[in-house]
Amino acid sequence: MFDKRSLRRLAAPLLALALAACATASAPGASAPRGEAMVAAANPHAVEAGLEMLRAGGSAVDAAIAAELVLGLVEPQSSGIGGGGFMLHYDARSERIAGYDGREVAPAGARADMFLDARGQPMNRLDAQASGLSVGTPLLVAMLKLAHDDHGRLPWADLFAPAIRLADEGFTVSPRLAMFIAMAGERMRLRADFAARAYFFDRRGNPLQAGATLRNPEYAATLRAIAAQGPRALSEGPIAEGIVAAARRNPRGGSLTLEDLRTAQPRRFEPVCGAYRIYRVCSTSAPSSGNAVIAILGMYERARPQPQGADSADDWSAFLWASRLAYADRDHYMADDTVVPVPTQELIAPDYLTARALLIDASQAPGRVNPGIPPGTADLFDRWGRDLGEENGTTHLVVVDAWGNAVSLTATVESAFGAQRMTNGFLLNNQLTDFAFEPNLNGRPVANAVAPGKRPRSSMSPLIVVDRNGELELATGSPGGSSIIAYVARATIGMLDWNQPVQQALDTGNVIARTGEVSAETQRLPPGIEAALRARGWDLRPSGALEVSGLHAIRVTENGLEGGADPRREGIVGRLPAPAPGELE
Repeated sequence: MFDKRSLRRLAAPLLALALAACATASAPGASAPRGEAMVAAANPHAVEAGLEMLRAGGSAVDAAIAAELVLGLVEPQSSGIGGGGFMLHYDARSERIAGYDGREVAPAGARADMFLDARGQPMNRLDAQASGLSVGTPLLVAMLKLAHDDHGRLPWADLFAPAIRLADEGFTVSPRLAMFIAMAGERMRLRADFAARAYFFDRRGNPLQAGATLRNPEYAATLRAIAAQGPRALSEGPIAEGIVAAARRNPRGGSLTLEDLRTAQPRRFEPVCGAYRIYRVCSTSAPSSGNAVIAILGMYERARPQPQGADSADDWSAFLWASRLAYADRDHYMADDTVVPVPTQELIAPDYLTARALLIDASQAPGRVNPGIPPGTADLFDRWGRDLGEENGTTHLVVVDAWGNAVSLTATVESAFGAQRMTNGFLLNNQLTDFAFEPNLNGRPVANAVAPGKRPRSSMSPLIVVDRNGELELATGSPGGSSIIAYVARATIGMLDWNQPVQQALDTGNVIARTGEVSAETQRLPPGIEAALRARGWDLRPSGALEVSGLHAIRVTENGLEGGADPRREGIVGRLPAPAPGELE
């Protein structure tokens, strides 16, 4: 029987010899015994690309990069090299969790009122999204390169081979991609640029159908340039000039410049972490919202010290309460903490979570829920007004490699097909519409208002959970706009508290209580839960089919790796078996 601690015991003698030559166990050239490996992502082509890197001896970061480059091709409505993302990396040797921030940055020409019309009213959101005004500096590739420098094993250029091959040879349009093209059809005809229309529609102007073959030689050429030049290929030279031209093109042209592309940089960050039962849960720091996931878990734990499981209406009601409270705090306070003060740690401080959890009464739904005031932050409460905006063109993937290292990566272009502006074979993001359109609300400035050089708030919450010994327990995450927070928290509770197998936890119905109206997958809830919640006063509204979770997860168990892929999208789990003892390095 596999024991997740056995890898460490087996590896210890060899690792002692390698320490003098290697900074980390996952660094290029490091050697250690290998176990099984796994990839879970939103498209089978992406999973196969990740497995290809693992078969070649690649690390979790190598596999994640190869998979994401493919996702940008086969799932362009969700993510791509014209967007951004957040990544967490778990190093099995050091037990360190590192964060990588590739969130887009507003150009120097951005203005607080740039999404207001001539009357001072917020622009039509669809017009704002499909515009150059919404384009932030793409930093996904630069973030991936930063992570590869730290944890890659294979040469950078090798990671591009699967996506280049698929772009050159062509891939079959999936049902989900075809659905999004069809649903966005009229909007894209009116707002998308010529390159995007020409790519997603046939010569008669009809949207591409599922089963059609789509080639993208321009994307292949761009990937070859990035493979050779690194992120510099997107910040200077002809591809960078194409990005700027597409962003500045009228109508609704933006202010992005080559200087913006050159100066914006990804960053490493310390993940936000908190205790949950016997675990340590880590996620993204500001401007994203990992602390909101941790807050939900912390308040739920306090309200339900002895949870009963997915069939318990008390457990579901407590989760909804914790969600309402965490969202209220997040919507009020969270923004780019390099520009404005943000109480990231204060919102998950144990005493504060205990005080907030005392508000929870699982026997009934709450009335109005207000943001709390953590100790020492009264000035911030008075300073900010509440903001409600969010991205929803997003993807998530998880990888565990043969050395026990893990990656949890969430990437996005914001709305479906981003800004609907295309250059050199890829779409540009519309990430700046994640800023508040109105810089002031109810007489107060909004923490998430637009400003030059500022990163818009996000809900992307890739999650890594370790046990009390610091060893990997779970890697998970999801797309889904502001609902990401609820998706990830609910699935994590399912796996860690309700003893659901990974796939069952992902299959279970989502409920999102950001406001008084609870978006709920009522058909996926356990029997009797919907009726019981309604009886307690919860206002459940059936959720739509367009923007749903895309949860992917890998858990380390006593029997090996256990993975799951969200059935609401097109993802799968791919496994690479452990080599036989004689095949170990």
